[in-house]
Amino acid sequence: MKKVLTMLAIISVTLFTGCKNDDYVAINGGPCPAVIATTPVSGATMVGRSKVSSVIASEQAARTTIITATFNKKMDPKTINESSFKVNSTVAIAGVVTYTDSTATFTASSKFADNTTFTARITTAAKDLMGTTLQADYVWTFSTGTTILPVVITTSPLNNDLNIALNKVVTANFNMALDPATVSGTTFIVKQGTTNVSGTVSYNGTMASFTPNADLSVNTLYTATLTTGIKNLDGSAIAKDTTWTFSTSSVVVPTVIFTDPTNLDANVALSKTISATFSILMNPLTITTSTFTLKEGTNTINGVVTYSGSTASFKPNSDLTAGKTYTATITTGAKNIVNTPMLADYTWTFSTPLIASSPSFVNLRSVERFAIISGVGVSNNAGASVINNMDVGIYPGARTSITGFPPAIIMNGNLFAADDGAATAAMLKQAKLDLVAAYLFAESSTAMAPQTVSGNQGGKTLAPGIYKSTSTLSVDGSDLTLDAQGNADAYWIFQIASSFKTTTGGNIKLIGGAQAKNVFWQTGSSATIGTYTTFNGSILALQSITMDAYAVVTGRMLARNGAVVMTSTNIINKP
Repeated sequence: MKKVLTMLAIISVTLFTGCKNDDYVAINGGPCPAVIATTPVSGATMVGRSKVSSVIASEQAARTTIITATFNKKMDPKTINESSFKVNSTVAIAGVVTYTDSTATFTASSKFADNTTFTARITTAAKDLMGTTLQADYVWTFSTGTTILPVVITTSPLNNDLNIALNKVVTANFNMALDPATVSGTTFIVKQGTTNVSGTVSYNGTMASFTPNADLSVNTLYTATLTTGIKNLDGSAIAKDTTWTFSTSSVVVPTVIFTDPTNLDANVALSKTISATFSILMNPLTITTSTFTLKEGTNTINGVVTYSGSTASFKPNSDLTAGKTYTATITTGAKNIVNTPMLADYTWTFSTPLIASSPSFVNLRSVERFAIISGVGVSNNAGASVINNMDVGIYPGARTSITGFPPAIIMNGNLFAADDGAATAAMLKQAKLDLVAAYLFAESSTAMAPQTVSGNQGGKTLAPGIYKSTSTLSVDGSDLTLDAQGNADAYWIFQIASSFKTTTGGNIKLIGGAQAKNVFWQTGSSATIGTYTTFNGSILALQSITMDAYAVVTGRMLARNGAVVMTSTNIINKP
C-alpha cells in the first residue's frame, strides 16, 4: 500500500490570514481545521463497491463502501457539500454529501467501477464554525482493485488560472513515486495553441516540472498535458491523459504581500530584522538600501539589505531604540525580474516596547526568522504540514537532507540549505551561531533565581521565571498553564538537562497576557511534541526535535545538531 502525498499548488506567495496565533486557539478552542482520519484510508485497495443505501443490513458492509472524512473539530455544515467534498476516477463521481458531528460522508449514486483508482478531495471551501478554512486541499486515493494507479493530485498553475508569471515553472504533483524515465518532454507537454513550448522536464520526489527555455508570452493561453506514457515504479500508467489550461498576465506588476513586522505591530524586538515578501520574484540588483529604507521620524536607520527567494530583509547595524515608532518603505525602484517596477511605494510602521527587554531575555537574533532549523535533516513524513510566516533551514546539511516538501508547504517563507550558494550558506551559518549563543544563554541564565522542577509538569500553573530540571522533563496527560499575571513582557526559560516531551492531553496553555514568543525550552538532548497537542514557545534543543501527528506549535523548532521531524500533518505558527 503506497503512501499518498498531497500538496498545495502555490502560484505566487499568498498571505495566510486565518488561525495563526494564540488568540485563535484561546477564543475558538483549538487548532486550525484539519482532516484527521478517512475511510477508506489513504492507499487502501480492494475497497467495497456496493451502492450505500438504507437497506444494507451489515454495518461492516456500509462502512467499507462509503467515503468519509473526519475533522479535528466541528465544521460549518453549510460548507460541507458536493462542492467541497469531491470524488473522481477518470471522471467525476456523482454522489450526495452529508455531515454529522465532525464527519463528512460521501454516498455514491452508483456502484464503484471494478479495478479503478479513485481520488477523494476535501477542498479549502470547508470551514470551521468560526469561518476558518482548511489551509490546503486534503487529498487521498484508494482502489477497488489490487493496485493503486498514479494520479495527478494537483497542478501549478491550477486549471483555468489567470495572470500567471511569465517565468512560471509548470508543475504536477502525483500521489506516489514515478518511474523517472517515463517523465520526459514526450509525456509532459506545454503548448501555445498547436505549437509546443520549448522547455526542460525534470522529476523529483513526486513532482514533475516543466521549465520553459524562455519566458512565456504576455496575455497568452497555454495548455499543459501529462500523457499516459507516465508510469509508476511498478509500470502502471496514469489512467488517462491529464490536460489543464492557464493564461499569462498582461502586466506583471510586483506587490508586497507580507511584512515582518506587520503594519502597526507593537513591542517589536529591538534586535529585529525587517522583511518584506513580494508577490513574484524580484531583480536582486534593485533590492538595495536605496529601495528598502527604515526611518525613525526623519532619521534614517543604517543597515544591510539582502534578498533571497521572494523576500527582502533589512538588518539594522545596531539594535533599535525602545519606545520608538519606525517606518519601513519599499520604493518603486524595486523591480521584478523583467524590470517591471511597483506601481507605488509600499510603507508600513511598527513600534518598539516602551522599556527595553530585560538583559535576561533570550535574544534569538538572526535565527528568529526560522520556524525550523537543524544540523542534519528536516523531514515531513506524511500529510500536508504547514509552516506559517517563517523560514525553514538546514546547516551544515544539504538540500537533499530536506524531505517531504511538498506535501509540506511554507506560507510566506522560504526553504534554505547550506548548498544553495555562498550567500545562503553564510546566512545559515550566522543563524546557527546565533542559535548556539541563544542556547548557551538560556542554559546558564540566572537573572532570576532558577526554581527546581522535575518529572511531569502537567496540571501545574507556573508564574514567569526560570525553571531548572537536572534530568528529563515532561508535560504528560494534562495541561501546563503559564500565567503572565497581566504582564505581556513576562517570560519563561525552562532549563532542561536531558530530554523533554509532551504527550496527548499535555498542552502548553498561555493565560494572563502570556505570549509564545517569550517562552523558551532549552533542552540538553532531544524533544518530542505529543500527538494532537497544542504547544507554545521555542525549543532550543542540543539534538533532535520530533513533532508527533497533528501537533500544533506556536513557536520555533530549533535543533543545534540533530534533525527536526514532522510526523504527520503538523502546523507551526509564528509566535
